[in-house]
Amino acid sequence: MKRVIISGGGTGGHIFPALAIANALKRLAPDIEILFVGAEGKMEMEKVPEAGYRIIGLPVRGFQRRLTFENVKVLLNLWRSLRKAKHIIRDFKPDVVVGVGGYASGPIGREAAKAGIPLVLQEQNSYAGVTNKLLAKHAACVCVAYDGMERFFGADKIVFTGNPVRKDLLLVKDRREEGIAFYGLDSRKRTVLVTGGSLGARTLNLAVKRNLERFAARQDIQVLWQCGSYYYESLRQELEGKLPANVCLTAFLKRMDLAYACADVVVARAGAGTISELCLLGKTAILVPSPNVAEDHQTKNAMALVSKDAAMMLKDSEAEEKMGDMLEALLDDEAKMAGLRKSIEALAVRDSDEKIAREILALIEK
Repeated sequence: MKRVIISGGGTGGHIFPALAIANALKRLAPDIEILFVGAEGKMEMEKVPEAGYRIIGLPVRGFQRRLTFENVKVLLNLWRSLRKAKHIIRDFKPDVVVGVGGYASGPIGREAAKAGIPLVLQEQNSYAGVTNKLLAKHAACVCVAYDGMERFFGADKIVFTGNPVRKDLLLVKDRREEGIAFYGLDSRKRTVLVTGGSLGARTLNLAVKRNLERFAARQDIQVLWQCGSYYYESLRQELEGKLPANVCLTAFLKRMDLAYACADVVVARAGAGTISELCLLGKTAILVPSPNVAEDHQTKNAMALVSKDAAMMLKDSEAEEKMGDMLEALLDDEAKMAGLRKSIEALAVRDSDEKIAREILALIEK
C-alpha cells in the first residue's frame, strides 16, 4: 500500500491546498493511505478531520521577531517536535512526505530527509516561505505557482503546477441566480464582494464603513460585505439602523462558491489561494495586500497580476481613503472590467491538485 504524509498548515492558505492534494491522490490511487501532520492548536487540527483524514499535531511554534523568553519555549517545542516527527516517520513508514508550508512541515520534512524519504514541497506564494526555503535542499521536487522561483529553489527541482483550490469553488458558472437568492440580494444589481477571510480584515472593514453613504447613493450596485467573525458583533451593533439596504453585512460566507457566483467585482486580500481562485473564476479584482505577512509576500503576489493588467491593487495604508474612488471608477468602466477579467482568466492554471498528485505518485513508483 502506498503511504503519504502531508504536513503543514496554520492558515487556510496552507490547509485547503493540502486537502485538495489529498483528495486528488485519493482519486488517482484510491488505496493510498494519507496521514496529515499539523501544529497543535492550529486550524488544521479541526479542518483536516472534518474532511475525513487523520492528523497528528506537533507542539511546534514560530519564533517571535523580538528578543523574548517565549523563544526559549519555541526552541524547546522545536526539539520536542523533531523527536515526535522522528517517531511518526518510523511508525507510519511513508513513501513520500509532502510539505505545504507552515511550521509543522519543518520538523517532519527534516526527519523525512534524514530517513532518506523523498520530499515534495508545495510553495503557494511568489515569495517563498521560510520553511520551504530551509527544506528545499532536501526536496526531490518543488511545485510552484509563479514564474521566477529559481531565485529560491534549484531550477532542476521546480515543477510549475499552479495552486490547488477547492473543487466546489470551480462549479460556479451559471449559478449567479442561486448565489443571489442564497444571500438575499437583488438580481437586477451588480454585486461587489468584499472579503477579508474568515477572521476579517480591519482595513477592508474601515474602507467599506467609510463608503456606506456612497454605496447607498448608487442604486445600481449592492455590496456583500464579509467582515469576519472577529469584527461582526461590534459592527452589527454600531451600524444597527444605519446600514444601507443595498449592503449585506455577514460574519463569514457559508457558501464561498455562491458568493463568487454572484460577484461582479471582488475586493480582497492577496493570499495565494485567493489569487488562484480569482484567476480560475475570471473575476475582476481589487487586491489589498496584507502588510502583516512574512516578507510582504502578498504585495509580491498582487504585483504578479498587476504587472500583467490582470488586477488592480491598493496599498493597505491607502485603502480606507481610496477604495471608494477606485471601485466607483472601475464600475463605471465596463471595458476596463472586461479587460481585467480576460487577463486574469488567462493566468489560470487548471488541475493543479492532480498535477501535484501525479508528481507524488511518480516518486513512489521510482
